[in-house]
Amino acid sequence: MLTSTLIATTAAATPLEWSPTVGGIMVFCNILAIAFAKSSIKIPNAPPAMPASNLFGGFGLPAVLASTSFGHILGIGVILGLHSIGRI
Repeated sequence: MLTSTLIATTAAATPLEWSPTVGGIMVFCNILAIAFAKSSIKIPNAPPAMPASNLFGGFGLPAVLASTSFGHILGIGVILGLHSIGRI
């Protein structure tokens, strides 16, 4: 019961729809997160390796998952923040 109430409240509180602007912000935030990860991850090529590692900057699977997860969290924050102040 509490979970359904929480989901209904969250869904009603964010009436933001996808647009090219939202997609561009998310892509930018992921690129920023990957650049940050490139300089801060201690072992970026930890196994298992990605199938075409040159496309992923030499990152292994853990680094790709970590950096893109961080990028999405950062992107959600930026998008919701910009939406709440009326910029998008």
